[in-house]
Amino acid sequence: MAPNVNITGDSEADQLLSTNPLALLIGMLLDQQVAMETAFAGPAKIRERLGSLDAGAIADHDADSFVELCRTPPAVHRYPGNMAGRTQALCRTVVDEWDGDASAIWTRDSPDGPEVLRRLKALPGFGEQKAKIFLALLGKRYGFSGPGWRESAGSYGEEGSYRSVADIVDPESLAKVRDTKRAAKAAAKQKA
Repeated sequence: MAPNVNITGDSEADQLLSTNPLALLIGMLLDQQVAMETAFAGPAKIRERLGSLDAGAIADHDADSFVELCRTPPAVHRYPGNMAGRTQALCRTVVDEWDGDASAIWTRDSPDGPEVLRRLKALPGFGEQKAKIFLALLGKRYGFSGPGWRESAGSYGEEGSYRSVADIVDPESLAKVRDTKRAAKAAAKQKA
C-alpha cells in the first residue's frame, strides 16, 4: 500500500510522491535552497510539462529544452539551470545503474540500511545529509524496514523527531519541522 504523503499542500503533487519512487527521489534532489513544498512539487511540474515522469525520458531529453522546461513559470526550482542538469544526471544514473527503476535503489537484493545509505550517497546530488534524510523518509513513510535503517539515518531516523521532510505527515508536523530548522540555524549563527 502506498503511503499518504502530505508535503506540498497540492493533493496531485502529493499523490505523485506517494506512488512514484522517481518523483520522490527527484523531490529530495530538489530540496535545497527552496521551501520543501516547492522542491517536492517539482516532479509534478516536470511530469505535467514533459508528459510523463520517466527516468529515461528525462535523461535523454535535450538539455537546453529541459532547462527551459524547468525555468517556465512557475519554475521547478529557484536555480532551474543547475537543478535541471542535476535532475538529468540523477535520471541517467537511475537508467544506467538501476534499469530505470528508482525504487530498486532501496529494494534490489533486499538491502539493509547501511547499504541503502551507501547507494543513495553514490547518486548525483546526494551527499551524506541528503542521503540520511531520504533513508529516514523511506523508513518512516514508505515502509522500508531494512535492518539498521534508523542507525544509518542518524538523528533523522529518531522516532518522534521533527528534523526533516521524513517527519512531515500534516500541516502541524510541517510547522514543527520548520521550527526545528529555524532553531538549528539560529544556534549555528550564535556559534559562528
